[in-house]
Amino acid sequence: MQVTTDDTSATDRAAHRSPRRCWRFAAVLAVVVTLCGSGIGLYLNERDTREQTRELAVPSTPDWIELDVTAQDVDPTAQQLTLYVTPVPHGRFAAGPDSQTFARPVEITVTGTPKVTIRAAEGEAAASQLVQVGTYDGTKTDYPFDRYRAEAGFTATSGGAAVPVGLVLTDTDPFFVLRPQATTASSGAVTLDARITRSRSTFILSWFMIAAMWAIALAVLGAAEVLYRKREGLVWPSLGWMAASLFALIGMRNAAPGAPPIGSLIDYVAFFWAEGLIAASLACTAWSGIRTEHRLRREREAVTEAA
Repeated sequence: MQVTTDDTSATDRAAHRSPRRCWRFAAVLAVVVTLCGSGIGLYLNERDTREQTRELAVPSTPDWIELDVTAQDVDPTAQQLTLYVTPVPHGRFAAGPDSQTFARPVEITVTGTPKVTIRAAEGEAAASQLVQVGTYDGTKTDYPFDRYRAEAGFTATSGGAAVPVGLVLTDTDPFFVLRPQATTASSGAVTLDARITRSRSTFILSWFMIAAMWAIALAVLGAAEVLYRKREGLVWPSLGWMAASLFALIGMRNAAPGAPPIGSLIDYVAFFWAEGLIAASLACTAWSGIRTEHRLRREREAVTEAA
């Protein structure tokens, strides 16, 4: 009868545990699905809000020159923004409707670093041109919160007369986001003024790296405190894990998108402190382990001599 009672109790406990396991599995699955769905939503939102074509300046006259400008690369080290400029004629400057061939010779000037002149001969399409524009009002060591400004002027002439210019901008740099504005002068010239910030994905990855550095450092510190209080000897797996963490953070930091220089804000917020905590924890754990090993050796020798 006692065996039957025990079997019944075990069956009841298993029956109670089964719904709990199902609820836990459902909760974990819901969290995973929510996180994945949020990630996909953030990706789709960033994809839709970036790499869009913005018509910054379109003249009201039918005879004008459209400049399709693509922002390809932002280089904070060289303090340059690379633009890819493609002239497209409209109205009497085009050889035909929707044609990229110029019916009249046109000279386009871009005030970059240095000044660049794009010439289009009659009966030919203008070749696209790479233009370097200087950036200012920003410090690279503010990573990932560094911000920059860039300005460029666009003018066009034909036969010595000014031609109205229109500006269409596309941003393709995956590490930065351009927030452009354009100002049109009475002569038809256009001035581009762009604010440049890090992309959302760069911000997310940078914050994850900061959190991960602190989490690893605090985990190593906690493990070192436990080993010290227990007066453990040289626990080689723990020492190996701490040493591996010390060098793993260096690789993680060097993998930061955009290759920020040493001494950036991310270093002072997380990396330097994390490396210091891990190194101190490793040294203290090793020193405590060495002292414990020596004490245990002396105790063993004393027992041997007494015997």
